[in-house]
Amino acid sequence: MEIAILVIHVLVALGIIGLVLLQHGKGADVGAAFGSGASGSLFGASGTANFLSRTTAILAVVFFLTSLGLTIFSARRTEEKGVMTTPPAPVQSLPEQIPAPSAPASKPAPSEGGSKAGDVPK
Repeated sequence: MEIAILVIHVLVALGIIGLVLLQHGKGADVGAAFGSGASGSLFGASGTANFLSRTTAILAVVFFLTSLGLTIFSARRTEEKGVMTTPPAPVQSLPEQIPAPSAPASKPAPSEGGSKAGDVPK
């Protein structure tokens, strides 16, 4: 049922977009007054405006109702799978600690100067 409403919702949205693009703006009325050919159409000079605006209004109501229906479906699904009803994810144990690297086996070679603690100037 939810998929059917979603398909209707998308089709109505596309229909609204198409009808809005087909409608004339307010400035197009001046051109119709001077005989731009609108009076020879199927619905007459003002018939197309009424038909398109009524159809757009009907599709807007259907769009609103399908939006409301999809919201109700979404709310019911959220109630069934709430945050508090799902079990927590299992905690993975941490890996055992890796031992720290040991000191190097050999002593570093003394520098060429052979400096000792007593050679440091005071």
